[in-house]
Order: sequence, then C-alpha cells, then structure tokens
Amino acid sequence: MTALLLLPLLLPCALPVLARRALGRLTPVVALWAVTGCAVLLAGCSLAALAAFVLIGLLELPLFAALGELVHPLHAASAVFVVPAAVASAGALAGSCSTLVRSALRQSRAYRAARAEAACRPAAGDLCVVDSDRPDAYALPGRPHRVVVTTAMLRSLDGPEREALLAHERAHNAGGHHVALAAAELAAHCHPALRRVRDTIRLAAERAADEAAAASVGDRRLTARAVARAALAGHAARSARPGFTPGAATGPVPQRVRALLARPPRPRAGRAVATLLATCTTVSCVASATATADVHHRVEVAQGETSP
Repeated sequence: MTALLLLPLLLPCALPVLARRALGRLTPVVALWAVTGCAVLLAGCSLAALAAFVLIGLLELPLFAALGELVHPLHAASAVFVVPAAVASAGALAGSCSTLVRSALRQSRAYRAARAEAACRPAAGDLCVVDSDRPDAYALPGRPHRVVVTTAMLRSLDGPEREALLAHERAHNAGGHHVALAAAELAAHCHPALRRVRDTIRLAAERAADEAAAASVGDRRLTARAVARAALAGHAARSARPGFTPGAATGPVPQRVRALLARPPRPRAGRAVATLLATCTTVSCVASATATADVHHRVEVAQGETSP
C-alpha cells in the first residue's frame, strides 16, 4: 500500500524531460494539451497520495483512531515509517494548498484589474488599444475575448508586423490557451517537479500561436520578425497582467524565432514520447486509485465493518 503511494509522488519527476521531448517531436498544439493534461492528472494523484499518507498516519494515533471508531488496529507499515511520512506529507500538503490559494487570489486580482482596464477603453471588435508608454500586447480571455495592445507596442512595429502580432494574440484566444496556462500554474503548486513543466507549457502555447499567426498572414519570416521586435520592445517593460494571459513577447523568444525560420513543423515520430506520457500518467492514476481503495478497505476492516 505505502509502496503504491510513493509512485504518484515520484512519477512527476519524469514529466519535465518528457514534456520537452513532446514539444520537440509533436506539433505545438498537440504537445500543449497532452503535457497540460498529464501535468494536471499527475498533480491530482500526488495530492491524493499525500492525503492518504496523512490519513494513515492519523489513524496510527490512538486519539484519531478512536474518533474514527476503529476497533482493530489499522494494518499499515511500521509506525516508525508511517508517522514521519504522515508528518512530512501534512507539511507538503499544507504548503501546496497555501501557495495554490495565494496564487489563485493573486491571479484573480490581476485578471479583474486587466478586465476593468480593458472595459474602460474603446474597442474595435476584439481589439482594445491602451494609451501607454509601456510596450505590451496580450490576449485577455473572458466574455468577450479581448486583444489588448498598448500604443507603445503599436509604434514599435510596422503595419505587416502589427497584423502578425494581432493574429498571434487572436490565436491564443481562439485556442483557449489561457486554460492550459492556468492549469499549469495550479499544477506547479502541487508538486515541485511540475514547476519546470509550467515553462514548457507556456512555450508550447506561444509556439502554437506562432504557427497559427504564420498560417494566417502567410509569411513565417514576417511572423518571426514581429515576435522578435515585440519581445525586444517589451523586454524592459513590466506587465501587471495575470500570468495565464499569454502574450507574443513572452517565453524564450530566440527558440520561437528559430522554429519559425525553420521548415514548417510536420508530424514526426512522436509515438514513443506520446506513449511514455500516457504510460506515466496511467501508472500514477492506477497506483493512486488502487492505494486509495486499499486504504479505504483497511479502514473498514479496522472499524470491524468487513473481514480482512
């Protein structure tokens, strides 16, 4: 039982490497959603494993065993291992929940502020231009979706580059990339290894929007130039927008520009990395579910409700 609970805590450590390989071997949009789904499932399984460790440790203590109406001792590993593991799991679980709530509140405040700023500005369709000397452009989700761009950013680009920039931001809104970015942000607070996956997911979102923008304007070199100039203009500017609102000037821009200047991406032999992602996630889910069911059964046995 306890060995199974260790698997959901160890398997997320393999995801950063698998995520980078997925982005290199799959199309950006496929890599984006595949890695995001795996990160969310692995994060949930790790939290479930921590909670199970805490429950087992509590039921080893007479006070909580009495509260749980246990009439038989809980059959688990030695208390020498279980109690320290439960204490460590309780600390990790409390820390994860605390940072997750603080991040959610911070992102929510930034999102409301960004929506309020956009609502105060006249909009031409989905485009909202903010008079500011801070170069910035980003896709703002909500109802309705908005593409927010500052006058300083518009002045930094010529006409065709502006078209490519706006196509990039519209691709973010059309693709729902903010959902993946928000999920990656939450998952990053559930397991330390998933913090590195958050950057890969952000890069995958930007790469997916880059490809959509290049297809929209019909010029990959123009799109690369627009991305590079937007990043150069906004490099020293600090944006107050929430982290799950994607923008053309974010992420490792040199890597994005190289991808745009290379040949258009084609589906390659990504079956191996896709299989590894699926296997890693499936094993974690099965181990978590099996261990949780086993804990539930042992608790029922300890309560005298069923036979061992």
